[in-house]
Amino acid sequence: MLLVQTIASGMLLLSKVILNGGTFVFALLTYRHVVAALCVAPFAFFLERSPEIKSKLRCWPVWFWLFINAITGLTLALSLYYYGLRDTTATYAVNFLNLIPIVTFALSIILRIETLGLNTAAGKIKTIGAILCVAGALTACLYKGKTFHLFPHNHRLSDAISSANHAGYNNEYVANDPHKPGSSGSWVGGTLMLTGSCVSYATWYIVQVKVRELFPYKCWATMLTCFLSAVQSLAVGACMDRSPGAWELGWNLQLVTILYSGAMASAATFWLISWAVAKRGPTFPPMFNPLTLVFVPILSALLLGEQLSVGALLGMVIILVGLYSFLLGKAKEMKLKRQLEGSDDERPNSAGGDPEAGLGGAVAMTSRPGNC
Repeated sequence: MLLVQTIASGMLLLSKVILNGGTFVFALLTYRHVVAALCVAPFAFFLERSPEIKSKLRCWPVWFWLFINAITGLTLALSLYYYGLRDTTATYAVNFLNLIPIVTFALSIILRIETLGLNTAAGKIKTIGAILCVAGALTACLYKGKTFHLFPHNHRLSDAISSANHAGYNNEYVANDPHKPGSSGSWVGGTLMLTGSCVSYATWYIVQVKVRELFPYKCWATMLTCFLSAVQSLAVGACMDRSPGAWELGWNLQLVTILYSGAMASAATFWLISWAVAKRGPTFPPMFNPLTLVFVPILSALLLGEQLSVGALLGMVIILVGLYSFLLGKAKEMKLKRQLEGSDDERPNSAGGDPEAGLGGAVAMTSRPGNC
């Protein structure tokens, strides 16, 4: 999950640069997910050859949940986040990722996938960790303090990135671009978009559980979800803007971002998160999102010459303490669960799958041959 957050931080910075240059969000999403589907396809075809796949793909519930998976985790969540990122800043936008663990945790409790467990030491540690993560995010967002530069910066890299971004664009389209920040967006609108993206991401982590239950083939699920999201993004984008300039690609940073985000931030990340949900439950992956609050400001300062603040550093420390408190509580909880399952000889693997898949046997991760 550390690798996932490193990839996400790089994508966030690249996306901010090209969105400021006027890239159409749904064109970016369409191309990105086409690249992602193509990258995952070889793994799906060669590593997952189960004869059950064809029978499961004939079941409409599987396609329904894959469609919902694509909407919540890719199309809706990313489009809202991109529009929010376009109208605000990278450092501001990354704070909203830290609301996802709490929303996911709350939804998991409501759906009885996760337990609060305040009557146990592990549950208390986990809850305190989640609260600290949010407190750290709010500290970094609301308290600024003294600002400083990590290193003297002459901004040549910033100028080079800007030049690379605009090279190869349709200049006439860029000059009259309706998608550039400030033309129709606002800070308030961007905040609302980011909030909606946060809720969509939290829902997606819950949907992952159902997808894994009905279709436990990570590569195939990732490939089909990316393909469905590309179709969804194309349909929505065509309704919003059909001008050739909005969909035109050039040899510039936009193309680099599409290839990077498609191969790494969509394909690799989607597969890694699906695997993590299957192993640790739906609240485990989003607890690593606070790390982007550490990575993004530092990378922005080093690469783009942006300032760091005392509030940002203080928030980073609080978030890291909260993150590892949650992970400690989670580890204790999983250890206790394995001990309880191992002591019950008359009920072999009642969860029907990986003994680490979910809490308290609430999530079944195996497939049922011939059934949807």
